[in-house]
Amino acid sequence: MSLDDATFDAVFTSDDSRFVDDAGVEEHLAVHRWAADADEADHALFVDPCSGPTLDLGCGPGRLVHALLLRGVDALGVDTSRAALGLAKARGSVVLRRDVFDRLPGEGRWQHALLADGNIGIGGRPARLLRRVGELVAPGGSVLVEVRENGGILQESRRLLVDGRLGAPFEWAVVGLDAVSYLADRAHLVHTRTLQADGRWVAELHRPVRG
Repeated sequence: MSLDDATFDAVFTSDDSRFVDDAGVEEHLAVHRWAADADEADHALFVDPCSGPTLDLGCGPGRLVHALLLRGVDALGVDTSRAALGLAKARGSVVLRRDVFDRLPGEGRWQHALLADGNIGIGGRPARLLRRVGELVAPGGSVLVEVRENGGILQESRRLLVDGRLGAPFEWAVVGLDAVSYLADRAHLVHTRTLQADGRWVAELHRPVRG
């Protein structure tokens, strides 16, 4: 089942939002960080590596898009949450309400694409998602994927718990750095380097330039 947009919208007006997995283990969502301005780690991991048109997939309140635009880099954020996009527009980010698998502007011509904040987990099928994102960037372009330090690939059903209200289950995936090369190969991408800042890990993948 896909993530319920209405339930996810409530995340941005709540002070207590969590993921709950099948085993009942809860993980607090970093809503305040997502809604704040980009911090030093965000700049090191996602803003500084981007030098041309950038697509932020699952952009949320648009902090990375805003930071890129302030730096003079053309950027577009894509998300399905009306509430998140409302916050993004209010801060001046350029955003579009659309699913990553829908038709998107500039397909195959973006210089960079971002999957920050664990968004490689969207839909629970990271190989499929990464193949799609690889289609969005130009040959020679890069995909920046935030992952965990290790743990392989964990596919699971989750729910959102917002102010004590439990939402419907949806599919999610958690990806460790040790699984990136496998996923990159399946997506016809190349893992070229790993970035680290403030306990966060980002794999930089490139779409090869074919002769």
